[in-house]
Amino acid sequence: MTLEFRPQELGQDVLDRTRKVIAVHINYPSRAAQRGRTPAQPSYFLKPSSSLALGSAEAPGTVERPAGCELLGYEGEIALVIGKAARRVGLEDAWSHVEWVTASNDLGVYDLRYADKGSNVRSKGGDGFTPVGPVLLPADAVDPTQLRIRTWHNGELVQDDTTEDLLFPFAQLVADLSQLLTLEEGDIILTGTPAGASVAKPGDVVEIEVTGGDFSTGRLTTKVTEGTTPFADFGAQPKTDDTQREEAYGSREAAGLAPASPGLSPGLKAKLESVATATLSSQLRKRGLNNVSIDGLQATRPERKVVGLARTLRYVPNREDLFKTHGGGFNAQKRAIDSLNEGEILVMEARGEKGTGTVGDILALRAQVRGAAAIITDGGVRDYSAVADLEMPTYFANPHPAVLGRRHIPWDTDITIACGGATVQPGDIIVADSDGILVIPPAIAEELVDDCIAQEKEEMFIFQMVQEGNSVDGLYPMNKEWQERYKVWEATEGANGD
Repeated sequence: MTLEFRPQELGQDVLDRTRKVIAVHINYPSRAAQRGRTPAQPSYFLKPSSSLALGSAEAPGTVERPAGCELLGYEGEIALVIGKAARRVGLEDAWSHVEWVTASNDLGVYDLRYADKGSNVRSKGGDGFTPVGPVLLPADAVDPTQLRIRTWHNGELVQDDTTEDLLFPFAQLVADLSQLLTLEEGDIILTGTPAGASVAKPGDVVEIEVTGGDFSTGRLTTKVTEGTTPFADFGAQPKTDDTQREEAYGSREAAGLAPASPGLSPGLKAKLESVATATLSSQLRKRGLNNVSIDGLQATRPERKVVGLARTLRYVPNREDLFKTHGGGFNAQKRAIDSLNEGEILVMEARGEKGTGTVGDILALRAQVRGAAAIITDGGVRDYSAVADLEMPTYFANPHPAVLGRRHIPWDTDITIACGGATVQPGDIIVADSDGILVIPPAIAEELVDDCIAQEKEEMFIFQMVQEGNSVDGLYPMNKEWQERYKVWEATEGANGD
């Protein structure tokens, strides 16, 4: 039997049934990559039904950027309209509770995010901040894994993605939400936005279209206008900063901001690679930093010099009930490994617990494939021979055959941790060689390494003088006489690198 396609134009009668609008934070891999975080489970926020605006095929709708606000963000999304109440439904039955699919625009002002503390009530809940339409596609006539979402900003295509590889398929969203709350007829689920969402200004036009096979919702068109009524002084006022601008536009470049100061530029990395950890340790000590070495570990590649930026992972002691909720699936350990970037070093806090492994061959290989510079753990390593064969160095306390869950629960990532007696923060610079592992605060790295280079040049001179038969008395460290001789040497032989 051939299913008859029954699209219909979205009418006010559909919106009149809507009691709640539920939006998903991150669902498209492209958006997760842009944000730099991949959630293990879907998370949601509510938008009031009063934020809904009817899309029209004849004329564009309008949305007001509130007076005093700078960052009205748009996000093209696919909206699901519930047609049959859903309560504690399974994955296999969930899609049958969706009646319609249409286009939506999850609008919001980043200027008020600070006041919402994650709820998005004011930043995303304004009147007209959820346009939907203009045409409803019957859910039973489309494949939810083969839909396409596109967004145009002033005629330029800025978002173009499909539902083929969503982090959380649509049926999962319906089933997951229904476990705790009843999805009622007319409720709308906004299913996440792909990369490319940005900021619209007064006068701009945003168009969104959802297609499935040969069928289309048509373009949901919204024009931005400028609000004229200021916020009252008895509530939070709009405010923003460069962090919010970067989030709203998707990147510092798109927001017109100067590039962030690199924690580890190629030039700084090369300098750090050129000096010994012993010299770095000496200069750190001169600055009052005595507790910046990660101690008690061995290396699979002790001959290698490693320099990179720290990412962090913390394990907590195993507790069986918590391991059930945090230990399995795409847990914090796997998320940390799978989000490593080129040249980064994953530093693990394992409390010095040596009675189990904290990383094995498969995850270590994944880190290497991701381009990680190293893994550092103050716990054990499983599959030692295979890990040791990798090009990427791993620093560890000892080999151990036991699995992670014997002693640990992977708990959280990219936080301040302790490893091998040292405090490590995300973004710290890690330098490791056969002498040990150092943690360098990025704010002092340039000055520190320049002083190290100067120190090693002086030590080169001292070594040469000792080699020629001079006593170390007055030479090491240099007294005034030797300092004068060093200046002469530096201007001649030292300048040539001899």
